[in-house]
Parts: sequence; structure tokens; C-alpha cells
Amino acid sequence: MGKLIAVTGKGGVGKTTISALLVRHLVKRGNTPILVVDADPNSNLNEVLGLSVDETIGSIREEMAQRVGELPGGMAKHDFLEMKVQECLVEASGFDLVVMGRPEGPGCYCFANNVLRDVLKMLGKQYPNIVVDNEAGMEHLSRRITTSIDHLLIVSDASIRGMLAAERIRELVDELKLTIGTMHLLINRVHDGLSAEVEKRVKTFGAPLIAAIPDDGIVREFDGSGRPLIELPDSSGTVRMVSEIADRLKI
Repeated sequence: MGKLIAVTGKGGVGKTTISALLVRHLVKRGNTPILVVDADPNSNLNEVLGLSVDETIGSIREEMAQRVGELPGGMAKHDFLEMKVQECLVEASGFDLVVMGRPEGPGCYCFANNVLRDVLKMLGKQYPNIVVDNEAGMEHLSRRITTSIDHLLIVSDASIRGMLAAERIRELVDELKLTIGTMHLLINRVHDGLSAEVEKRVKTFGAPLIAAIPDDGIVREFDGSGRPLIELPDSSGTVRMVSEIADRLKI
């Protein structure tokens, strides 16, 4: 499988922004093709990347349930699933996106998570780099969807709540004994430095702080106008720092 970069953290700390800018960096460097997985049902990674999505993994279960015994041409269930996953792929310049979506009904999350695991197995060998924007609630880590991760970025903002969520993710990684190549803390949207309490938590976090990214007016401007963040200019401080992070990780 290609190199897997997973981004996780509490909702609202900017993990989707970081994921999108990692994709931007890889495309700019020609490290393509990239498989981008939006594994957060509450995420808008496709919008941040400037893409429209018609089908999601979450919609596959309902269609399969409706077509039990009626699969086309006597097609096996696995083959039908693979066909539907291919239909869910959104092709862009240098990368392909697959979106988890929001499953509906009892048992849907288990099904969607199993499909996501199959997606990574099916498609992972076709891409040298895979970027996964994980659910804020750590669903995919806890269900061991991605058991082997080359680089894990745990994103927080400069708040205590953000750090507490990051610490819970850090503890979960240990509990699940996930295979992690490198794991780093990334603090995003920093205003006027870090508080003494946050600094204290950084020191005891158990993984190195790779960067503290200052609040970026250009990112806020793009967010406010709904412009895709993948179109951010090189003058954006966040763009520069994410590229520096990627260079340090050799991705």
C-alpha cells in the first residue's frame, strides 16, 4: 500500500484544512496520484478541495440492501461493491477523492467502516500517497480501519479542550497498539502564542510538537467567501508551514 498520512483531531480545529493543504503540497511537488479519503461524515473536505460529490460510501449499503438477489449479470457481492467504490471516486488533477458520507439507519456505521477498510485495501496499491481526514470522534481509529499509518498528525487548536481531545487520541493509539511510523502534535490557529497550561500539556503529550501554526487571515478570508482552500496562494503562512511539515516528514 502507498504511504498513508492520517490527520485527526477535535472538530473545528482545522484538521480538514491541514488535510487539504497536504494534498495541495503533494500535487505541487508532483507526488501523484494521491488517494484522498474523507472519512469524517461531518467533514466538507470535498468543498475545501473545490469538488462536487454525487455518491458516497454511506450510500452503498442502502443500494446493496435494495438489490439483494438482483445484482447485475450474476455479479458477486464483492465485485458489485468494488464497482460501486469506483463509482464513488471523484477524479481531480493529481488526486482522487472518496467520501465516507453520512450513513443512515442502524448498523450503517459498521458497514461503512468495513467498506472503508476494503477501499484502502482495494485502492491503496494504486496510489503512492494516501491522505485520510479522520472523524473527530476517532471512529476509524477505534475500529482499526487504518491499522498501519506512516504519519499520524494529531491536530489541536490552542485551547485546553482541543488539547484534551488530542490527548485522548494519543492514548487511544497506545491502547489499540496501532502501527505508527511517526506521530506528531500540530497546533493550529494560534493567537498570541500558547498559554502556560497548553505549553505544559505539549511537554507531556507523548509525541513531539511538529508546528504551531499562527492564525492566518488569508485562510479566514477564503473560508468566509467559500473559496476552495486548495487554491490558497503561496503567500499564505499556513500553506508555507504545511509544506515545511510535509518536507520534514519526507512526503
